[in-house]
Formats: sequence, structure tokens, C-alpha cells
Amino acid sequence: MENTDVLIIGAGAAGLMAAYTLSKAGKKVTVLEACNRTGGRIHTIHNASFFNHAELGAEFVHGNLPISLNLLGKAGITYHPAKGQMWHYRNGTFKQDAAMVEGWDELIEKLHQLKHDVTLDEFLAKYFVDERYNGLKESVRQYAAGYDTADPAKLSAFAMRNEWENEDDSAQYRLDSGYCSLINYLCEEIKQNSGFIYLNAPVSNVEWQTGKATISTADGDTYEATKVIFAIPLGVWQAHKKAKGHITISPEIPAYHEALQKLGFGAIIKVLLQFDEPFWEDAEATARAGQSLDDIMFLFSEETVPTWWTQLPERSPLLTGWLGGPPAVKFVGYTNQQIMHEAVESLTHIFNRSADALKEKLVAWHVANWTAEPYIYGSYAYDTVHTTEALKVLHQPVDNTLYFAGEFMYQGASMGTVEAALASGKDVADNLI
Repeated sequence: MENTDVLIIGAGAAGLMAAYTLSKAGKKVTVLEACNRTGGRIHTIHNASFFNHAELGAEFVHGNLPISLNLLGKAGITYHPAKGQMWHYRNGTFKQDAAMVEGWDELIEKLHQLKHDVTLDEFLAKYFVDERYNGLKESVRQYAAGYDTADPAKLSAFAMRNEWENEDDSAQYRLDSGYCSLINYLCEEIKQNSGFIYLNAPVSNVEWQTGKATISTADGDTYEATKVIFAIPLGVWQAHKKAKGHITISPEIPAYHEALQKLGFGAIIKVLLQFDEPFWEDAEATARAGQSLDDIMFLFSEETVPTWWTQLPERSPLLTGWLGGPPAVKFVGYTNQQIMHEAVESLTHIFNRSADALKEKLVAWHVANWTAEPYIYGSYAYDTVHTTEALKVLHQPVDNTLYFAGEFMYQGASMGTVEAALASGKDVADNLI
């Protein structure tokens, strides 16, 4: 049995940031990770199957975020702006700037007048009954599913209002060496400060009393700690008890489990398609669009896989597809091969190419079905009408012994980001210190 001051369950960004902060403060820290790698929903493919620094999970630093950029500076990790244009494809037409949907100003006005929070679906159903608003409602739901990976039947209308009021047009950045370089930096710092990180160590049981906990893994290893930080994805907390990753806590903490169920957790599938050349820049694509598409950063459509992006400003034949929210849930049981075919089929409709022609140009592909991934089960958190109330519970440690961390614990303008996870990990560690 191994003894430690603080045991952290989960080696994603939140868990590692907590361990990094605590170990620098002289605490004896042990991190247990269920998977065979660190990073959680950060997963960079390096020089494998024709992919180089390709991101299966988190990809962008969304603006000038203090904790992320400070860490990158300390680690000496370079990054660059992700620059390019946003294009829309609809009804056979490419447009660089999509026209404002009818009723948008009225939507914003109604949101500002809203006194009591309701779900997005309830809001739209109450205030936008007329058929002329059908396009508006569809666009808003698509945005909620695509950007927030949220279910509009659960998503808070207040959260959408806050998101649109605080939209940040700051540059987005990519790490030159991939997001896992930041994860590797945290791991090395933890080890240099005498911390331990164990992989392939899924926790099955936590028995606790005030000031003491005994943690057991599925393989029968046991650890003792004075404090435990749960830094696992919200999807694991919300999964069925028989799902991989379920942790039995004795005695139970029902108020906390109930609070965890009230939070929103999105669904996402990410598809990486590496072609022999960036075909969206060729003469055929130019003729299809009526102008050159070589400045595409993001491409939005109404296809099965609706959102795509390139690696601009780097010229690369890698195209990334993104399917979020309830539509992604429908594909949880699909094989990766089936999802890849759906992705290619979406591109055939957009670019008017045959599936065979595109597959001939396909050099490599990878599907990250995060919603079906054990120990993950989804994308990132979004606010429900119960989130504020639930987080008040979760931010209180259980008898100063059990603590919660993760991007779902974050309250701020950068929800659902790596910054949110880092901030949560740092906050928990600072409170412990």
C-alpha cells in the first residue's frame, strides 16, 4: 500500500495541473490514470500513419487565455495564430459571409428580456412560434449542437445569451508541436517534483473518512491519502454504473452525485482525413464555388458531418470534420469505418465529387468517437438551467477530504476549453495548499 498526501484520479489537463501546482508546493502527489496515456481529451498523433501533430481532441487555444499562455511560456512551447476565412455551403452555394438569419435581432432582444432561465428549446418554442422562424430555430439549434456540443432540450437559454454577449474574436492559436507537448511538460514537472503518475490504473473504489481515504484500482493495487481529487470527465460521472470507469465511493455522497447529474455534457465525433493534396484548392473546387477556396479555415454546411476545417495558415492536405450534440449521439454505436464513410459522403455532396474519387485521394484517416470512448463518454460541459445550483455543491469539498476538478467545474467565459480544465485544477490545488 502506497501513502501520499494527495491522490489525484485522472491525468487529463485538470488532474495534471492540480498535481503540478501541488507538487511545486512540496506536497507528495500521486496521479492514477485509467488509460495507457496521459492527456485525457487531449491526444496528439505524432508522425504516425502519415499524420504529424494531428489533434484527435483539443486543438485550439481560444484567444489570449492567461493560464494556458503562461504555461506555454514557461515550457518554451511555441504557437501560431490559426488564420483563415469562414465559409458556408448551403443549397449548392458557397458563401464567405452567410447572411444574417431572419429574426436574429428579435432573438437577441427576447433573450435580453428573459427573466427566468429555461432550456433553449423551451425558449424557442415559446417566443418563435410562427413558421417564418423555422430557419432561425434550426440555425440556433445547429449552433448549439456544433459549437457547444449541447442538447438544446437541456442547454440553458441564459448560457447562450451570456455566450453571445461575451463572444471573443481574439485570435485562435495552435501549438507548433501539438497540444500533448503541454501535457508532457506538466508530466515532467510533476516527476521532477517527486510526484508519481501511474498509467493503466483505473480506480474502482474509494473508501473514505474525514482526513483519510483508501483508493483501490481494478488490478487490486491500493493507495492511502489524506485527500483525493477526482479529476475525471463529467461523462464518467454520468455514465451507467456498469460502464468502464465507474468508481464506487464509500460512504456514498448522494448530494454530490445528484449535482453531477444536473450538469450538461456534450457529444462529439472528430474525423481526420489526410488526402494526397488539398483538393479543395484545385481548379474543380474553384469552379464549383465560383472563386478560390484556398483561404478556407472553417467550412459550415448542413451535411451529416456539417463542420470542417483546414490547418491554415499552414498549407496541409489534412481536413478535419466535426459532428457535435444530439446528432453525434446517433453514431455512438457505429464503427469508425462507417463514420469515415459518412464523413466522405458529406464531402462528396459539398464538393460534387464521387466518393470513389475522394477515397482514391485519401492517404490516411482517423476517427475519434469521444462519446463512445471509455473513461471519457463525451466532449465537454455546457450549462443547463441547474448548473449554477449544482456547482455551488461541487465547489465545496466533502469534509475537506474529497475534491472535484475538471473543465465542467469552471465558471467563466472559456467554458469547454483546456483553459477551463487548467483553471479548475489550479483552483483546487490552491485551495488545498
